[in-house]
Formats: sequence, structure tokens, C-alpha cells
Amino acid sequence: MIREINAIIPHPSIRKLLSYATSIDKVDNVYAKYIQSPNQQLFGFVREGIIIGCIGVAIDHNSCEIKHIAVSPIERGNGIGRKMIQYLIEKYTFTSIIAETDIEAVAFYRKFGFKITSLGEKYPGVERFLCEFK
Repeated sequence: MIREINAIIPHPSIRKLLSYATSIDKVDNVYAKYIQSPNQQLFGFVREGIIIGCIGVAIDHNSCEIKHIAVSPIERGNGIGRKMIQYLIEKYTFTSIIAETDIEAVAFYRKFGFKITSLGEKYPGVERFLCEFK
């Protein structure tokens, strides 16, 4: 089951999941943006009462940017990330979904059907990629 996360204080599971998608020292600031910004939303994937995945998005009219997506390491490879993106597609009428990522996540987005474009070395020694789904 996927549900919107909107508690003022983040659940420890959400803090841990967000730490996989951003640095641990940025988790509280990232979470605060999801709670305070009207165009950002955070969703959790809950199984048997445990939050095992999360996806955070910025929504602008009919487009969506995936800001963060994370799945518990023991649950990776079980289709949770795919189900969270599919949930967004079914819940909203987006004309496009984009995400910026590193090489480790390119195969995940490509498998889902995203078009992948290299953004080059955006940070020293780190190639970034734009992933687009229309």
C-alpha cells in the first residue's frame, strides 16, 4: 500500500530511507521541504505496517520530477520502486516524469521505459543522467 507521508516529525523508517537517496546530514532539511512545500509530496510504500520504500516528487501542473526514491536494501529488486512510479502514473495525469540520477540508477529507469540522456560530469568525477518518461 502506498500512502502520503505528512507527519511533522519524520518516522525513523522515512529518515533511514531518505538517507539512501541523499546524505544523512541533509535528511531533515529534505523532509521539511516535503512537509512545507505545497508542490512537493512524499509517499511511503507500506507492507505489513512497515515503511519499506519512499518516493518524493515535485509536481508542476502536469509534470513531475522525482526528487528522491529509495527502497530498503533487503527489499530491493522486488519491484517496489516500479510500483511507486506506477502509483504516480495512475494517481495523476502527468504528461512527463523526470528524474536526475547517477549511473547506479540508470538501469532501473531504463527498464521502466525512461529515456536516458547524459548530463556529463556535473560534479567532479560524477556523471549525472536525465531520465524522462512521457
